[in-house]
Formats: sequence, structure tokens, C-alpha cells
Amino acid sequence: MRLLGFAILIATGSLVGVAQAEPGGCLKYGAAGAVAGHLAHHHAVLGAVGGCGVGMYERHEYKKHEKELREQQEINGPNRTANGADL
Repeated sequence: MRLLGFAILIATGSLVGVAQAEPGGCLKYGAAGAVAGHLAHHHAVLGAVGGCGVGMYERHEYKKHEKELREQQEINGPNRTANGADL
């Protein structure tokens, strides 16, 4: 049973891809997931993998939001807000 769990863990980890160590991404969420997993019946590695996945998703959403804001500023000009009012 342990061998099956380990095989699933390795297969899942290989599907996630290469994790990049960026602030607020895989490292922070992975560490929190490892602590939570450890407290939940010694599943620290599984918690770290899950936390890393969540961290990568959150970082992606943050970057996407920042890109949208930059595009809006290019359209509206640097001295205008999103609704078109002057600053």
C-alpha cells in the first residue's frame, strides 16, 4: 500500500512540472502545506506538493491580474484610473 501511495505521489509530482521559486508561490504555499500535512497524520510530502500546486496557481493569477492592469494603463494613459477619471 505504501508503494502504491509513493508511486502515485511521484506520478503526480511529475505532472505538475517544474516549480519556480518565486515570492509568494511554491515555496511559501508548499511550506504551509507541509506543516498542515504533517499535522494531519504525517502527510507532509503530500501537503507540500498540494501547497506548491496552489502556490503556482495563485502566482499565475497574480501575474495575469498585473498584466491586465498594465494593459489598462497603456490604453487609458498613465494619469487616468480604470474608469477614466484623472488622478
